[in-house]
Order: sequence, then structure tokens, then C-alpha cells
Amino acid sequence: MSIFIVAEVGINHNGDMSICKKLIDIAVDAGCDAVKFQKRDINEVYTQEFLGSHRESPWGTTQREQKMGLEFGAEEYQEIEDYCKKKGIEWFASAWGINSQKFLRQFNSKYNKVASAMLVHTDLLKEIASEGKHTFISTGMTTYDDIDKAVDIFSKANCPFELMHTVSTYPMKDEDANLNMINTLRGRYQCDIGYSGHEVGLAVSYAAAALNISSLERHITLDRSMYGSDQSASISESGLRNLVGAVRKIEKAMGDGVKRVYEAEAPIAENLRQHLSWKSD
Repeated sequence: MSIFIVAEVGINHNGDMSICKKLIDIAVDAGCDAVKFQKRDINEVYTQEFLGSHRESPWGTTQREQKMGLEFGAEEYQEIEDYCKKKGIEWFASAWGINSQKFLRQFNSKYNKVASAMLVHTDLLKEIASEGKHTFISTGMTTYDDIDKAVDIFSKANCPFELMHTVSTYPMKDEDANLNMINTLRGRYQCDIGYSGHEVGLAVSYAAAALNISSLERHITLDRSMYGSDQSASISESGLRNLVGAVRKIEKAMGDGVKRVYEAEAPIAENLRQHLSWKSD
């Protein structure tokens, strides 16, 4: 099974459709399987007090203006759907509330995503599971008890899912990656396990690819110095191209674990062992 590679656009488009399309193009050109976004109803996710508080941003001086500046509405998401269809790449989004999940139903994405922060939102999980779409479930910031409850919800709804090992720091330190959790989760839940990475660089993701993951998700950006909380934990166009190319090589290199003598080894063995045949004579 080939690793399903997801380029996480998230909110790195900064509310600009031209940036969004450039990021989709980068994902397509690199050979990714899908692009992913994030959808929030800010009045559902944040308190009015918080939204009215001060925050300097390109859109104004309040949290509300900043959050609204990052959100796409129905018109923009329809443009995303049409553009992805034209480019031949799948798209989906993580909803940060029930209103957002219902909003996303008007489109034709094949997948759902549970963000780590939302894994403890039981009502949202039930809403997502009721759709029956294959769902990627990130496990950052959670306990086994949290994951147990989520797995139970999706299992009872007969909704296909896979867990994604995640550490929710931005960027994540390499020493915090704990990639052996991939095998731990697989053993505990007997399901496919992916990896959603927030590290700087590619080495940790390469290592994850060698641990039989089913999916790999990384944030992408046009420039890591751009405005936005996720930009520093993202990879650029060249990094994404290198990642996809290396992952596909790693998949081939892992093999099936069966010992064999390759046909191409035969003449080499004969040459390197010729002195042994002389001795036997």
C-alpha cells in the first residue's frame, strides 16, 4: 500500500486565493495525493470576549479581524473544489466545530479529518463519523483514554478511519517526535497509522515513512517567513518535492522482508567466491 501524502495548506493561504492556488499547484507538482484545509466558524470556536481583544495583524487590530481574515467562505471553497478537480488532486478539510462540519457537506471531498485539538470534542466526532467517509484522526495533545473514546465512536458508526501519530508543537523538536508511538498505536488499536509532522526539515518524516505508515501529512508554505502561526513548521516547494520523492524511494526500498538471492547477485557471488571453488578442487 502506497503512503497517502497530504499537503496541509491549513490557513497558510492567509485568506488569499492566489496564494491558495499556488500552494495547490506546489502539491500537485510534487506528486501529493491530497491537499488539506482548516475550517472554523469563529463565533462557535471563540468567545466574543476573545474575539474583541487586541491583536495586530494584516487585517486589523482585533482577534476577530485576524480570524476572519484567514477564513474562506462557500464561494472560496467552491473555487478550491473546482480548481482541485481541474488539477486532479483530492482535497478535504478539518472542521473545528459542528457548524463547520455541516458547512463542508455541501462539497464533494472524499475524506474527513479530525484535528488533534478536536479529538476530545465528542459531539463533533459523532457528526463526522455519521458521514461514513474515510477519516484521518490526529492524536496530538491526547491521552489513551481520549483516543479510546474516539476509536469507539468511529467503530460503532462503522466509519473507516486511521489514526495519525502527532506531536502538537509548532515547530516540533526532533527529540520530541517519539516515532516509536507509530508501532505502539498500531499494536494497541489494530488499525492503519499515519504521521502528521510539524518538525523543521525532512529527516523525521523520512524515518516515519520507514515505519509502515499509511499516510503522511506536512504543512506547506510559499515562504516560512510569511505571516502565520503555522508557517515556521511548514516546508517549502523544494522541500515538498524532496519529501515526496524520498518517500516513494523509501517505499520501494523497504521490500517484503523475504530473504532471497537476487539474479544480479549471482555473477558477483561467482566472481568473489572463485577462490573458494579452487580450494575445493
